[in-house]
Amino acid sequence: MPSRILVPLAALLALSSCAAQGGTPQPAPAPASSSPPPTTSGSAPPDPAEVGANELGSVPVLMYHRIVAKPESVYDRTPDGFRAELERLAEEGYVPVTAGRFAAGDLDVPAGAHPVVLTFDDADPSQFALTEAGEPKPGTAVSIMQEVAERHPEFRPVATFFVNADPFGDPGGRRTLPWLLEHGMEIGNHTATHANLGESTPDQVRREIVELDRLVREVGGEPSTLALPFGIQPEPPELALHGEGYRYRGAFLVGANPSPSPYSAEFEPSGIPRIRSQSGTGPEAEVCSTVWLDKLAASPSLRYVSDGVPDRISFPRASTETVAPGLRERARPY
Repeated sequence: MPSRILVPLAALLALSSCAAQGGTPQPAPAPASSSPPPTTSGSAPPDPAEVGANELGSVPVLMYHRIVAKPESVYDRTPDGFRAELERLAEEGYVPVTAGRFAAGDLDVPAGAHPVVLTFDDADPSQFALTEAGEPKPGTAVSIMQEVAERHPEFRPVATFFVNADPFGDPGGRRTLPWLLEHGMEIGNHTATHANLGESTPDQVRREIVELDRLVREVGGEPSTLALPFGIQPEPPELALHGEGYRYRGAFLVGANPSPSPYSAEFEPSGIPRIRSQSGTGPEAEVCSTVWLDKLAASPSLRYVSDGVPDRISFPRASTETVAPGLRERARPY
């Protein structure tokens, strides 16, 4: 279901220069050597300065809905458009991590690489379906992710699927959810009925979250994140993270801008921003994935660059970002 876009003030400020020129921003070509090559598995991580490590930089959390040949709204992407976006991410040194690992600050990404979070809302069959032989149906998002990963070994075919009841047209998700979990995917909570939590009582909010939480746990999942239906937070916002019967690491908004690093003082677990996946044209294209990826490619100092050491937070001393108070002992400015 299409969701209402919430554009935070930070996004509006970041886009002011584009708006002042009028019209849709034109994508800036990414320099061919915009990202240092990630270190290979097993090799010693380089000095943070060698790869320009910046673990306080922004992280794109991309939001997808339907993958269909004939889009009906800006929330739909064609299979070719989706494949092209994944190819671009792989070529620019992005490595997928799940929403749960991102919210927890568990970013085991090779030195020189950039984390990206791929999220799918509403559990539409165009995202994932199984053939009679038990394989991902060709043309679905999961199948395309696997194809791209085969061509780019560093590009992990992992994503987070925020589901409702009876996901992917599969009653209770009995067939589909176990397959996703067995193949490294994460199942997140999108409430049982896609309820507007901002118009729900606290008891209704808890019931919506707990009912879906139980469904996922019944098939072996351990949900730790929630995608807010319509991008609307409950009152209080923290109710999306913890209540009787559940405790989550992060709640995700609807597309607008990249997320702060989970190590940054600006990171707010109850309202993590996402970017709607879309080509550089169409309604509100100025806040879509194509334009934001162009921005990050044109200004590499803005994005998260891994130092390759999970328990260390490396960043330039000149950074204007601040490490979250509880993580300062891990900070290693250079």
